[in-house]
Amino acid sequence: MITLIGATTENPSFEVIAPLLSRCRVITLEMLTADDIAAIIEHALKDPQRGLGRLELSLEPSAMSYLIDIADGDARVALNSLEIAGSLAAKPHELSDKTGSLAIGLEDLERALQKKALVYDKSGEEHYNVISAYHKSLRGSDPDAALYWLARMLAAGEDPLYITRRMVRFASEDIGNADPQALDIALNAMEAFKFLGHPEGELAIAQAAVYLATAPKSNSIYTAFGEVQQAVKKAGSLPVPLHIRNAPTRLMKDLGYGRDYKYAHNYKDAIVAQDHLPEKLSGRVFYKPSGRGYEKIVKERLDKWRQIKERQKGIDEEGLNK
Repeated sequence: MITLIGATTENPSFEVIAPLLSRCRVITLEMLTADDIAAIIEHALKDPQRGLGRLELSLEPSAMSYLIDIADGDARVALNSLEIAGSLAAKPHELSDKTGSLAIGLEDLERALQKKALVYDKSGEEHYNVISAYHKSLRGSDPDAALYWLARMLAAGEDPLYITRRMVRFASEDIGNADPQALDIALNAMEAFKFLGHPEGELAIAQAAVYLATAPKSNSIYTAFGEVQQAVKKAGSLPVPLHIRNAPTRLMKDLGYGRDYKYAHNYKDAIVAQDHLPEKLSGRVFYKPSGRGYEKIVKERLDKWRQIKERQKGIDEEGLNK
């Protein structure tokens, strides 16, 4: 019998093959609380064997709070940061206290560590969690949360072009024709970042994020295209109606290609009652504008056109019956 014990900071669903995962018991270890981190730091300061007790270090309250903050629930980050600060403490002249005291202050920690390390794995679960939070903040029309998650990703080293690609997708999926300009804004943000790079280009992404978050929302195009894809999958390759087929040859004309086609510009307002879908799908309505933003205008326009087409059909049918 083999007993296998493993630990990983990544989600096993991404990092462990399914046959092995199915035979393992997965135990999730949650992030440590601030009190947990404080207790670990205090223990490390006092333990002369496995900690830094021999150096007789102490942390000022502000330094302790800062160390707990940058640990972000990870004891390893806290201990590694403490060790770096402790190495400076062994050289009193490098500390802010020039008297040789081994008390570590906030300025000493900031100088030793220089930058806060955020918990973020660009290929595992946290990557998907944060980008999901960003997308849902945009969808929920919350510019403040959107800017926060955007800043989190950028600070952690996420590829800005990945972020902007998701924003381009969002512009079509969640805004669509409620604000057609949203797609241009997202694409422009991507190009602006390519032109400016870090860090100047990040502001263009932030500007686009606020625009997308505050734009009117509609998933009508996303829904319509999904329904069309299902219709294609279900109905298969339905034939193109003869009247809207092109007829470049005499034979095609003899076969009825293009016969009875109504040229829209020959009619008032270029609106004509004519089927353009395959016969089996005649009358199906896939795109249903939301009535928000610019789609309100689109909806009113389509409703008016449908009324005109219905009147035309009634006139045509009346003429045929005479």
